[in-house]
Amino acid sequence: MKIALVHDHLAQDGGAEKVVMAFHEIWPEAPIYVLVHDEDSAHEIFKDKDIRTSFIQKLPLGIKKYQWYFPIMPTAVEGYDLMEYDVVLSSTASFAKGIITRPDTLHICYCHTPTRYLWSDTHSYVKELEVSPIVKWTLPFFLSYIRIWDKMAAERVDKFIANSRLVQDRITKYYKADSDIIYPPVSMDKFSIGETGDYYLAGGRLVSYKRFDIIIEAFNRLGRKLKIFGNGPEMENLQKQAGKSIEFIGKVSDEELAKLYREANAFINPQIEDFGITMVEAMASGTPVIAYRAGGAEEIIQPGVTGEFFKYQTWEDLADTVVKFKPAEYDSQRIRAEAEKYSLSIFKQKIQQYVETEYKKLNSTELWK
Repeated sequence: MKIALVHDHLAQDGGAEKVVMAFHEIWPEAPIYVLVHDEDSAHEIFKDKDIRTSFIQKLPLGIKKYQWYFPIMPTAVEGYDLMEYDVVLSSTASFAKGIITRPDTLHICYCHTPTRYLWSDTHSYVKELEVSPIVKWTLPFFLSYIRIWDKMAAERVDKFIANSRLVQDRITKYYKADSDIIYPPVSMDKFSIGETGDYYLAGGRLVSYKRFDIIIEAFNRLGRKLKIFGNGPEMENLQKQAGKSIEFIGKVSDEELAKLYREANAFINPQIEDFGITMVEAMASGTPVIAYRAGGAEEIIQPGVTGEFFKYQTWEDLADTVVKFKPAEYDSQRIRAEAEKYSLSIFKQKIQQYVETEYKKLNSTELWK
């Protein structure tokens, strides 16, 4: 069985990239096809891997401003030569599912979400995009074209794997396809339980939909210590909003992140996540989570055991939950035990078994012979 891995792009270091890392640990000889590879922004583990990029990599500003080329990304993805592979495993939240394979090649797609700006978040995406009015006016025409392509691209997938029930529902709604759920992985050995500090923690990619603004407003009002890790386009705006009790850490190493998690009173998750890997990382550190009750949080958090929910996505409701929250009432060992079900070892075992089982099914079915 000769296998290739396909991912949207290696231009950041997030949860989706951790999934690709896990895939490569299972199949270390498999090349990884991506639109672009930004070695400065992607995890250093990919630097010595067999990464095969599209023609966008060589275009002017194709690496640092690859988003400018989204109208031609379908063409770029379809340009990968995957004819020599028996199995292609794609990891995608946008274009990677649109690859073209041999008729007898098995294409399994690990879907982080149907493309947000084409389906679930189209209107907010256009509204919040910081571009000229002329570009905003023309953008919907491009999105309509890409949306049609995206639907056709989904039909090229043989088997979908969703990373949560929420994403499974979206795959059903937008792509009219069935899917199986395998939760994304957390490297449990990177996190440990320690002495709790005097601050609350939030972090990830600092973008508008993640609603860090309501955390900042809540902690401004409460005057309690909050640390925020990560970078993103909203960094400057959030820093302007933040008061003296709020500290921005920026990009951190794995060791620094583990320390931030284990010493926090709680991790705050105010957004709707497709899954929410940062919540599980906090739990792996024995730290409870305060989360907005929506999306992946509903699958991860057990109230009174691993954290608490707030019902409304407002600073007032978050602040009220923080005031009532009592960190000493939570058992850090129990919280970490609940995180074990998302361990990297379990994920790799499930993915490998899934791929091998589906490949055997394909080769034993007369339809595919």
